[in-house]
Amino acid sequence: MPLIVLIGVLVIGLLIPVMMYNTLVGKRNQIHNIFGTMDALLKKRWDLIPNLVSTVKGYADHERGLFEAVTEARSKAQQGQLNEDQQVGLENSFMQLLGVVWATVENYPDLKASDNFMHLQRTLNELEEQISAARRAYNASVTDYNNSVQMFPTNIIASMFNFKEKTLFQIAAAERENPEVGKLL
Repeated sequence: MPLIVLIGVLVIGLLIPVMMYNTLVGKRNQIHNIFGTMDALLKKRWDLIPNLVSTVKGYADHERGLFEAVTEARSKAQQGQLNEDQQVGLENSFMQLLGVVWATVENYPDLKASDNFMHLQRTLNELEEQISAARRAYNASVTDYNNSVQMFPTNIIASMFNFKEKTLFQIAAAERENPEVGKLL
């Protein structure tokens, strides 16, 4: 009888770390899966941006610095040599650039009436909604994973097997401020 209890304790003692490890692997793989989905959406957006930029560029040649920054960001994104954290940082900064593009468009009423531009804008808005949903799923998954990496007792297994925290997608501080509607009108 004591031998059976001892074997039971040993089995449970081995099963618990294995289950914690498998949980961490599952959460990490879920992050990679969601990131892959988001990556496909981001690629689609990066492919759409040159069309938007060339359409806007015809109306706003003097905004060249903005378009060069967008082109440079697109080039970095397409190189494919960025890790997840670097891609998250690039996307966070790109969201700021996209806001400047839309602000530039506001200065060109004829552009806003163009059918091509309107189609591009609708497509990009739809894509941004999909990306936003994917980011929410990614951030929820990363938060769940980071909690497991940081909380006892899984943090012991996480440190033993080198599970590292992941970076969340974040918006820029300027985007958190209340918009001044008077300046927009």
